[in-house]
Amino acid sequence: MTDNSRDFRNALGCFATGVTVVTTRKADGSPVGITANSFSSVSLDPPLVLWCIDKSSDTLADFDAAGQFAINVLSAEDMNVSNEMAKPGRHSMEDHVGGKGAKTGLPVVETALATFECDVESRHDAGDHIIMVGRVVGFTSTTEGDPLLYFRSKYATAAK
Repeated sequence: MTDNSRDFRNALGCFATGVTVVTTRKADGSPVGITANSFSSVSLDPPLVLWCIDKSSDTLADFDAAGQFAINVLSAEDMNVSNEMAKPGRHSMEDHVGGKGAKTGLPVVETALATFECDVESRHDAGDHIIMVGRVVGFTSTTEGDPLLYFRSKYATAAK
């Protein structure tokens, strides 16, 4: 499909998504994160969610080695976190984590609308990505704030 790759990406971009930053800890304990809009709920019982990571990501080894991850659903105020975590080589979460991750000790974005702390349930090879399925072991959410959305390759806002 390489001849139509750009057209395919453009078509996929017509589906508005929320924006997340997925976090974990490196082997040395330092917090690392990556922007992802490929987040979905899978099951309520047991509570499972998924996200996808590109096989060429410079954080793949960190997430592959980790037994846990946290999915942080970003608020409109978190655009700077999304931008920074989307850049290759810029995945340190040192400046963006807060103390909400008490359940697992995972790094979490303090201003996120929701955070799902997960144990890795399974990984699935899927083309140029790996599907990471997590069993939710803790979560938080707020009723305040607007979501950070992504539509047609740029940020968007929710119409009210």
